[in-house]
Amino acid sequence: MNTIKLRLLLEQFFLEDLGDRDVTSDLIFSENDKGILTLIAKEEGIFCGEEVIAAGFKLMDEESNVEMAVRDGEKVAMGQELGLVSGKVSGLLKAERVVLNLVQRMSGIATMTNRAIIAIGGGKTKICDTRKTTPGLRMLEKYAVRCGGGYNHRYGLYDAVMLKDNHISFAGSIAEAIQKVKSQLGHMVKIEVEIETKEQLAEAIEAKVDVIMFDNRTPEEIKDWITFVPSGIMTEASGGITLENLAGYRDCGVDFISLGFLTHSVKTLDISAKILAK
Repeated sequence: MNTIKLRLLLEQFFLEDLGDRDVTSDLIFSENDKGILTLIAKEEGIFCGEEVIAAGFKLMDEESNVEMAVRDGEKVAMGQELGLVSGKVSGLLKAERVVLNLVQRMSGIATMTNRAIIAIGGGKTKICDTRKTTPGLRMLEKYAVRCGGGYNHRYGLYDAVMLKDNHISFAGSIAEAIQKVKSQLGHMVKIEVEIETKEQLAEAIEAKVDVIMFDNRTPEEIKDWITFVPSGIMTEASGGITLENLAGYRDCGVDFISLGFLTHSVKTLDISAKILAK
């Protein structure tokens, strides 16, 4: 994770929450009041966010100390202690909510990713995310997917070419769009095409793309169509795939399944912070 970017993100989030000051903590506690927070998992899941915890509390109180009992990617049980944070009481209370909000969301994503991997049941197919992330939180959410055992799709519009239905419609055809891309693109950037018909599949293969995505296709359709794809082209399935029907794609033969629900509608993992000592 980019720790410089993490710090900048945390600064923005704390400024949003603090405004000019914490009128509650600043009026009750002095700089000499010290305390310890214990972080506790209130449900079972996959933990993610140790760097957020360390950087967040340190940003609010540079003398704070974090002792984690778990590491990113580890399974935690309901009631398990995740770590201790000691420092100035006012700093602990100012940082607590922002840090917990982020860690709960990241842990929820890691947990959902783990469930998706269990549902697909192993094999060659890898679970990956999409660009359907929360604006401002993409780095953290994609990191959480990795902690859950998944893989990252492209990070944004800048690191891979991906021709979707609207690109193809505006360009006129897959072949024309690929020709324009290849005439200008550097050799280090991959090209993926989203296809919905057998005709588009043939066109993408003829254009020698790097990845073909079967968009909103049934497992049966994918099993049939994938037989035409040369071994040098990677394959992906996406669209209309849920945790409930994911197992049906287990044997369709694709290299990747990209799932928007890992990030766009995930439930946070419930984590609390309690005073251990003052």
